[in-house]
Amino acid sequence: MNSRERVLAACEFRRPDRIPRVEFFWAYPEPWQKRLGPVEAVNDVAIWSPLEGTFPTRARLLKQDGGDIYKVDQWGRTVRQRAGAYFVETLEVPILDGRDIDTIQFDPADLDVRFQQVVTETIEDVPVVGGMPDLLTVKRALEQAKEKSCVFGKTGGPFLRSTYLRGETQYLIDIARDPSLARAIADKVADHLTAVGVEEIKRWSLQETGIWIFDDIAYNTGPMISPVSFERILLPAYRRMVQAYKGAGARYVFFHSDGDIRLFLDMLLDAGIDGINPLEPRANMKVAELRKRYPRLILAGGMDNSGTLINGPAEKIQAEAREIIDVGRDGGVLIGSGYIGPDVPLENYAAYHETVLTCGNFGERWRG
Repeated sequence: MNSRERVLAACEFRRPDRIPRVEFFWAYPEPWQKRLGPVEAVNDVAIWSPLEGTFPTRARLLKQDGGDIYKVDQWGRTVRQRAGAYFVETLEVPILDGRDIDTIQFDPADLDVRFQQVVTETIEDVPVVGGMPDLLTVKRALEQAKEKSCVFGKTGGPFLRSTYLRGETQYLIDIARDPSLARAIADKVADHLTAVGVEEIKRWSLQETGIWIFDDIAYNTGPMISPVSFERILLPAYRRMVQAYKGAGARYVFFHSDGDIRLFLDMLLDAGIDGINPLEPRANMKVAELRKRYPRLILAGGMDNSGTLINGPAEKIQAEAREIIDVGRDGGVLIGSGYIGPDVPLENYAAYHETVLTCGNFGERWRG
């Protein structure tokens, strides 16, 4: 099987030739490449994302001050970022108190620029192609990616992207004190993201695979908001997003959120979500337990990237991987470890990699 066949077999709850892998890396340095091979050798999934922000035409550099970069980003936020850093500090958001949400006009979803400045989750936020290529160049890069990996699209979700526009603290206050405003913002953001997602499904011919919604809504100890607030404010938006993506032909819709989202899972499945990721053991999102409760939910992830893969020893890493592999023997599971950062030693990751190649090889030739 190639990566696409392997992933789709698992999603169909058929036994693949070996358990598929979904991995995200902060970086994939040269020593890892020499030891493990190219990134495609350790990952069957590539997730492509267009420029999905609400105001990409506003994005601009404001100034550089020493090691700090000040800019307006694609969401219309004024942010400060250290040179070479990933995370940003938000200094000002575009939706302030007193603004009429209905009067705010987001940039159109079908702008070509959105589909020229593409990023991939294979290695977090590294441009697929440099600079600002034309659409034909992007199309060729996508065709090459599809030959190596099972490619899905990506959008954000209504919670986290609403915090980009309102500020995280303020949006949580809105949810608690003014749920009608919080719902109006979430709906407007979701409608925008949905339009972008439908456009990428069509432009990038992602019907056979589908799209992932990335929306971190939980801590390790539980969700950021109550199930009641989730159901009233966010669930209708998720339901519309899933319906629209599947209406555009997407075969599968995955939901990515760090933390413990068990209180929301029944509602997400009711909205039409097919699979979840990254299933962090430290957040009690354990593959074997989730499989018992949700026999037809695609489970993507499961390895502990903050404990086991950092600290080892190899025997514990192998045992953790084998448990996930055993659940996935008849499909329905993609093994993965969330985001791999520089705190994961190469030797530990190599032990995990070898376990997947040996114990995760199911020893049956695919017959289609």
